[in-house]
Amino acid sequence: MASEIPTSFLGWVAKGKTAAEGHLEFMEFTPKPFADDDVDIKITHCGVCASDIHTLRSGWGETDYPIVVGHEIVGTVVRKGKNVREIEVGDRVGVGAQCYSCLNCNQCNKGKEQYCPDYVWTYGMRFANGSKSYGGYAEYGRYPASFVFQLPESVSSDIVAPMLCGGLTVYSPLKRYGAGPKKTVGIVGIGGLGHFGVLFASALGASKVYAISRTRRKESDIRKMGATDFIATSEPGWVENNMQSIDLIISTANDVSIPMSDYLKLLTVGGTLVQCGVPEGGLPNFDLNPFIFNDVHLAGTLIGGRQEMKDMLQLVASKNIKSWIETKPMSSVNDVIQLMDDGKARFRYVLVN
Repeated sequence: MASEIPTSFLGWVAKGKTAAEGHLEFMEFTPKPFADDDVDIKITHCGVCASDIHTLRSGWGETDYPIVVGHEIVGTVVRKGKNVREIEVGDRVGVGAQCYSCLNCNQCNKGKEQYCPDYVWTYGMRFANGSKSYGGYAEYGRYPASFVFQLPESVSSDIVAPMLCGGLTVYSPLKRYGAGPKKTVGIVGIGGLGHFGVLFASALGASKVYAISRTRRKESDIRKMGATDFIATSEPGWVENNMQSIDLIISTANDVSIPMSDYLKLLTVGGTLVQCGVPEGGLPNFDLNPFIFNDVHLAGTLIGGRQEMKDMLQLVASKNIKSWIETKPMSSVNDVIQLMDDGKARFRYVLVN
């Protein structure tokens, strides 16, 4: 089988910032040299994440072009290194936003591999040998096996793909900050991440799940996902009518006009707001009074660790959680990233080879 795997891969390559405008090119790229701890994956599905678009246009800093984005990858293992024990050729597996950590530092030993000082993201970063990581808008991918995950048989590839980054990014803080019975949870921003926030908060048994969005346009859908309450921030009195009503808020908002001071007022005494979204222009200024007079907490989060990934996949299988997706051919990727950037996703696009 290994002899049939090409030494260079084919994928949708971005050569510069204009790629975000629909100018990815289907061409060869050279993956990292194959190592004894690696696996090669024939990619069948890849979710489209907002991070892909930010990276394509260098929105979070200058991107190391050329690049192949995509970090919600599902496929079949076609080659494995001699040190790989828990994965076999033929297994259906997934790869999320991170593909490497040292596995030996204090953070890795705590199950927080995403904060390892030697982390490598699944695309756009360099390994210790100088080779570059390439993502899932491609026919094949090559990744260290320690960040390649077995997928539950009961969960289809298209459903699970966007959970590998988008789902994990909200599952991690929900679990870490105790979303469950007797806890009220609010989800800000009802897009790809936000809809996972509602699905997972409901599955974890939160007593109430507030969906917080600018308008009520998505209210019907989001209630079907498990939201018990809805706050529309374009309506007068939304802050006053909901003050001190939510224990934990997960904010997926991704623009510089986030009304952070108002969101903090929604928290109960001692409550926590966790910011997941990363606006390209940074967060706006906000009032310190809620911190002083209401003992609230503001936190941040970055994807999740390997055990959290496994726990999330187990929850998805046991609760039969379904991503709300629309599948598109991988060949239509240039159109899809434009649809995604225009806010057309309901609620996640998945590219299919």
